[in-house]
Amino acid sequence: MLSKSLKKHITSLHLKKYRKQFSAFCAEGDKLNHDLITSETHCKELLATSQWLDKNRKLLPKETKVTEATEIELKSISNLKSPPPVIGIYKIAERLLNIKGLTNSLVIALDGVQDPGNMGTIIRIADWFGIDNIICSDESADIYNPKVVQASMGAIARVAVHYTNLNVFIEEYKQKTNLPVYGTFLEGENIYNQSLAESGMVVMGSEGNGISLEIEKLISDKLFIPNFPPKVPTSESLNVSVATAIVCSEFRRRGI
Repeated sequence: MLSKSLKKHITSLHLKKYRKQFSAFCAEGDKLNHDLITSETHCKELLATSQWLDKNRKLLPKETKVTEATEIELKSISNLKSPPPVIGIYKIAERLLNIKGLTNSLVIALDGVQDPGNMGTIIRIADWFGIDNIICSDESADIYNPKVVQASMGAIARVAVHYTNLNVFIEEYKQKTNLPVYGTFLEGENIYNQSLAESGMVVMGSEGNGISLEIEKLISDKLFIPNFPPKVPTSESLNVSVATAIVCSEFRRRGI
C-alpha cells in the first residue's frame, strides 16, 4: 500500500519547482522504466504491481527501494489515461557542458522550444541519429516535465540536454571551435544543395517565432527545407520536431 507521504511526493514531482527541490523526476510505463533502469540513470524508488515485479525484479539495482502497488493506487498518482504497471523515481543527473567536448560532433541547439511533446520528440530524434548533446535556451521546456519524459521514450537516458544562455554559449562556441552554426529559415538556402560540415551546431527555433533575432545574428549558414513541388501553395511551416528530423537525416545521409 502506498503511504500518503509517498503519494504526495510523487504528485509533487509533476511540478518543476519540486523536481528542482528534490533533484528527481518520475517516469511511467514499462518500456520507459526498462530503458532508464538499464541505463546509468539512478533509480531512487520504484512503485509497481506484483505482476510487473515478478517479471522484472532481476533488472532492479539492489539499492533501489521497491514498493508494491495496485493498479488503482498507480492510477491515482499517474499522469496517463491508462494506469501504468510501474512508476519510477529517478535522480536528475548533473550534466557538465564542455565546449571542447563538442568539437568533433553534430550538436542540436533549441531556441525557446516550449511544447513538451516537441521537446521529447527532438530528444528521441537526437538519440536515433547519434547526436549526444542538445543545448537549450533557458526558456525551453523542462526535459523532466512528465510529458517530455514520456515523449522521449527513454532517450533522456542517452542524450545529454543542457540549459544555458544560448546567445552567450553560441558566441563562445564559434570563437573556440571555429565551426559553422546552421539554422533553418524560410529565406535560407536549399538544404539538399548545400555543403554540410562534418561537425557543427544546428539551431532550431521556437514553435511560434522561429529563431530569435539575437540568435539569427550568430547563424553562419541559413538552411531551408523545400516543399514539393516548388512554388505551389502549401503549409506555412513545418512542426519543429519534424524539421529537426529532416535536417538530422540529411546530415547523416551524407555520412556526417
